[in-house]
Amino acid sequence: MNYEETPEFEKEFKKLSGNYPSLKDDLEVAKTNAIELRHVQGLDNRNAFEIPGFCSDDVKVLKLKKFACKALKGKGVRSGIRIIYAFHKKENKIVFIEIYYKGKKNNEDRARIREYLFKNN
Repeated sequence: MNYEETPEFEKEFKKLSGNYPSLKDDLEVAKTNAIELRHVQGLDNRNAFEIPGFCSDDVKVLKLKKFACKALKGKGVRSGIRIIYAFHKKENKIVFIEIYYKGKKNNEDRARIREYLFKNN
């Protein structure tokens, strides 16, 4: 599996990493325990959900809801951190589009997703 990040994701990730120092390691765990399980091994462990209106046969845009952050002790996968990513089936590639803390932002940036899809299709 190949992983990429949008510049906006990189900026948000860096900012959140200041508040949650374990975030880098937590993302690596999520890659293996959630993302690759779903897209490589075909096991849907109900961690990520397709975002309606943004999926096609070639590209699926998903929201990773169950993201365990060690810096948020006692929360487990209910940390409130959300990751929006695109899975490009033909290239076997994941592109991280957005990361946010649910307590500070309710939903994904749908305009950003549209812009990403427009640029990459």
